[in-house]
Amino acid sequence: MPRKPRHNEPTASEQIEKLLGEPWPFRGRPPRHDVEQWRVIDDWPEQIPVTDAEIAVFEAWFGDVFDELFGPV
Repeated sequence: MPRKPRHNEPTASEQIEKLLGEPWPFRGRPPRHDVEQWRVIDDWPEQIPVTDAEIAVFEAWFGDVFDELFGPV
């Protein structure tokens, strides 16, 4: 019995190329950005909620750094 041809899904780059109509990544150097025109906006709320799970992750990964900076608790 003959095999059916395998249909491979297009890669992310192929999908982007199809959407944009040109190859990805773009050829040449990236455009220069004039940093003088950049604006920095601080629109974060006064207090940012943090969950116990987020604190546990930071303590697990950066506990030694925190102890070095702030001393053991």
